[in-house]
Amino acid sequence: MKITKSVLVSCCCLVIHTASSSITNNSNNSNSKDDDDDTIPTFHTQDEQQKASDYANYFSAYADLHHQKIMLTDTHRMTAYHDAIMKNQHVFRDKVVMDVGSGSGILAVWAAKAGAKRVYAVEYTDMAKHARKVVEANGVDHVVTVIQGAVEDVTIPVEDWEAFHLQTEEGGAATEECPADDDDDASITCKQQQSKVVDIIISEWMGYFLLRESMLDSVIRARDMFLKPKSGILLPSHATMLIAPIMNEDHHMIIEEYLEGMNDWNDYLVNAKKQYGVDMNILTEEYDKEQRDYYLKSSHYVQLDDDTILAPPSVVKTLDLAVCTLEDAKGVDETEFSFDIESSGGGAEDEEEINGFAGWFTVDFQSRTDEVGKQFGAKMTNPVHFSSSPEIGGKSVFVSCCDE
Repeated sequence: MKITKSVLVSCCCLVIHTASSSITNNSNNSNSKDDDDDTIPTFHTQDEQQKASDYANYFSAYADLHHQKIMLTDTHRMTAYHDAIMKNQHVFRDKVVMDVGSGSGILAVWAAKAGAKRVYAVEYTDMAKHARKVVEANGVDHVVTVIQGAVEDVTIPVEDWEAFHLQTEEGGAATEECPADDDDDASITCKQQQSKVVDIIISEWMGYFLLRESMLDSVIRARDMFLKPKSGILLPSHATMLIAPIMNEDHHMIIEEYLEGMNDWNDYLVNAKKQYGVDMNILTEEYDKEQRDYYLKSSHYVQLDDDTILAPPSVVKTLDLAVCTLEDAKGVDETEFSFDIESSGGGAEDEEEINGFAGWFTVDFQSRTDEVGKQFGAKMTNPVHFSSSPEIGGKSVFVSCCDE
């Protein structure tokens, strides 16, 4: 994430540019895991090899129960999902649900308890093994089936068509009636159309500042592959990214750490010259750049208090999950924001008090708002709003744009 600071006085402006490689999770674009030697895709170029490393690390973390516990004990977030499902049981009753990135399977269990007739819990990692145990222990294994693999490679079991009376919006029949040639365009189109039997897609896909390490790309692919286009809904249904200037007390500690690092480097230069007769000063500029990038220009995932926010936030990006595209999931465009600190009553008297920017997101679980969805989509009579903002004790991505 690159931040360029303009004016940091009573009216604060910044330009924020997010490269797609730094904020997008492309880790789901792979084949399902068939054996121990095929857990990640094969990459050839240096950039692709880095993606492979990120991919492996990403899914390795999410296969750990400790990591799942962190998410499961986020009471504010979990309550939002629970309320969205259990307070809108009329939406789930007798419906087909897909949980993308199911993890421990808790959302799939709630969907089944809310009355869904069939739930597909799709999980790439070995957490799928634990999800099967959770599903069985909660007595919903006759409704929920856990599928381990990338959602892009999932197919609806043929036997489910008859067993659960699956239908597309057009009343399509089972996929086995499509032309047999898998490479034939007509066969591919037929199977794509007849796979759209899902009424609801649920997913806890949000990452840091919404899009960092998120699964939005996989949710969009699942929507395009499986969701009924007219009546299907996604939960959450809408998302918003916000940013605001802050006065963070930890800012001075960050600067001190940077200065201490540079002092240690300078001491090393003196000792290297004195003890070993080697002048290493030629590397100082590059070392300073590394230190600045790490301490002064990197974003940090922190807990912020409400009083650190100096002005009302500006909207960075909004997403309607029913219609957003893979391009939308890549990041945000270069944008200029203005903040009126003085009239906001934030208390900033000079630019020294503005020492960074906080980014957070909100998501909504509500009825569709696109033209087609408003007419045919299920109605969420009890909509739910979730925010990760500091004002409710949420965790934020803090973006520093300061000098020592």
